[in-house]
Amino acid sequence: MRFRKGHEGLARIRGILFDKDGTLVDFQRTWYAIGDMMALEAAGGDRTRANALMAEAGYDYETGGFRADSVFAAGTNADIVSLWYPQLGDKDRAAMVAYFDSETAAKGAMQAVALEGIRDMLTALHTRGFRLGLCTNDSTSGAEKTLVALGVAQMFDAAYGYDAVANPKPAPDAVQAFCDLTGLLPAEVAMVGDNRHDLEMARAAGCGLAVGVLSGTGTQSTLAPLADIILPSAIELPAVLAERGET
Repeated sequence: MRFRKGHEGLARIRGILFDKDGTLVDFQRTWYAIGDMMALEAAGGDRTRANALMAEAGYDYETGGFRADSVFAAGTNADIVSLWYPQLGDKDRAAMVAYFDSETAAKGAMQAVALEGIRDMLTALHTRGFRLGLCTNDSTSGAEKTLVALGVAQMFDAAYGYDAVANPKPAPDAVQAFCDLTGLLPAEVAMVGDNRHDLEMARAAGCGLAVGVLSGTGTQSTLAPLADIILPSAIELPAVLAERGET
């Protein structure tokens, strides 16, 4: 692994913002069935059309996974509704987004599969005094329900969905909100995520560390231009920080 940050910068990190899907949660195992169900509904039960909608949103049927930085991997429910229901007016679109938020919050939490070692990793960081936050382009309700379902909610100071801030990722709003809450400076915050929009947010906010992980839909080539470090999984983060003088 190659660092762009020196020891001094890494040693300043006191807070960590995590992306949710692909970083803490197994994206493919959690979201394919939910997305397929919603696509089939949008297609009026037409299987061929539902497959086409899934492909438009970012599912690659050849590889059996979601494409990096696709609408499904990086977008919000509002983005998916706009893609799948382009004919809706403003009022109906808002109602559909609310429906998507409700359905995905409940089903996403119910079916959430934590990536291996994630609970132990969060416990290690929390025990060492790091302030932890969640930043996702899922809804805030979905984020909070998922943390509860995974049994880690008590370790987090806050969870920010796309609807908790004026501008979702890749805008810096969630980092700013986390800093306002914790009293940390952006330079004291690390952002950890599996897609470019996570790292773009880190850059826009002036985060002290932008960590890309390969446990989701992002790849070495898509993350490398923006990441200070790329890890196979977030479970390596406590050891990486410890090796660089964190206490």
